[in-house]
Amino acid sequence: MNLSAVINLQLVMFALFICGFILTRKGVINSERRKGMSDLLIDLFLPANIICAFLTGISRDVFAEAFQVLVIALGIQIISYLLGLVLYRKEVNGRRMVLRYATICSNAGFMGNPVVEGIYGSQGLLYASVYLIPLRIFMWSAGLSCFTVASPKDIVKKLVHHPCIIAVVIGMALMPFPDVVPSFLLQTMQSCSKCVLPVSMIVIGSILSEADIRKMLKGSTLFYCVVRLLGIPAVTMVVCRLLGMGALVTGGCTILAGMPAGSTTAILAEKYDGDAKYASECVFLSTVLSLFTMPLLYIILAEMYARDFIFMNHNYYRIV
Repeated sequence: MNLSAVINLQLVMFALFICGFILTRKGVINSERRKGMSDLLIDLFLPANIICAFLTGISRDVFAEAFQVLVIALGIQIISYLLGLVLYRKEVNGRRMVLRYATICSNAGFMGNPVVEGIYGSQGLLYASVYLIPLRIFMWSAGLSCFTVASPKDIVKKLVHHPCIIAVVIGMALMPFPDVVPSFLLQTMQSCSKCVLPVSMIVIGSILSEADIRKMLKGSTLFYCVVRLLGIPAVTMVVCRLLGMGALVTGGCTILAGMPAGSTTAILAEKYDGDAKYASECVFLSTVLSLFTMPLLYIILAEMYARDFIFMNHNYYRIV
């Protein structure tokens, strides 16, 4: 995918944001309907999207790179956790809770899959699904501990029952045998998979419609956005390059590492007496700025790997 295609994808996402924003302001989407859309996305569309990524007939050799992605993602989560402990110690407790969680838990689940799939295709989507495993684990352990004390039993229960984790397990089990899935079932999952981008962007646009744009340009929110959108992906890119990772692994991990604050930041802040208003501001500002930082990351990656080729589906192709 070239730069113009990436920018076009960003414009599509922005247009969907606006749809969610306007529909919420007009009262078509309210908090109850938005929750239903979010549940539908997490319980059906994203799992279908993940399973389809494992059924594309990709060679089994990708398991080696998938393991690399898993290790890199785990390292990113550990670094994000440590940054959250160190960088925000001077903030008041309510904001400190929000900033720590938002640094650990990005919106890679909602935004990451469609963006990486749009840039790198089905194999990129497969790696994105693997990348999200450590994120889900940290979200319900270290992330939840930012607001409350989470018991190991609750953490395991949430992980075992999370639809996206279940989808990864099913997808990996079916990957060597894609032909066993009936045609009608595959087409059903593919139809659901196509709903991920529009529904996720509309939901995020709806959430952002409730934020006050004029009051969110604070030093702490801007500092957070620099860390979340540029600092963490920059470290990821450099480490992957030093370790000699391929262009697809490096690019996918870097783009996912540069995702904005997770939408659950505001939800958990409100539930556990954090600063919910401040959390909404972090989600909004980081999401808007990500529309500019993601193309920037892509440009840097494209320049870095301009002469490299990736072997996928038995064909060589250029990133640019």
